[in-house]
Amino acid sequence: MAKPPLPAPAAGAVRVAMTKVFVTGLRVQAEIGVYRHEIGKRQPLSVDVELDVPAAGADRLADTVNYETILKAAQAIAAEGHIELVEAFAERLARACIADPRVTRARVRVEKPLALAPDAVAAGAEITLERG
Repeated sequence: MAKPPLPAPAAGAVRVAMTKVFVTGLRVQAEIGVYRHEIGKRQPLSVDVELDVPAAGADRLADTVNYETILKAAQAIAAEGHIELVEAFAERLARACIADPRVTRARVRVEKPLALAPDAVAAGAEITLERG
């Protein structure tokens, strides 16, 4: 027997607590790594970003964070030159995202698919920054 639908909440009883803006599987080519064979070579990274934005009732792009700013920030970090650790890449990107005053929390996960190939799908790091 099917359950009856839940009654609609009373007016004003529901509010948006937080909006999560995210980009998953962003592909970036970067010079990254500490080993000799990684120096001077670009290799793929897979990047996931999740941002908390208190954007209740966002109906316009100006009311929230544009996904393209995340893409451009990741590409700009990769274009800066060699980075030794994925942890450093992740932190730079998280700091770029949280620089937007609307972002209260930024979680960035960076995977390096070739790091342990063919023995693992990827290795990487994840960092979370929160506005204090």
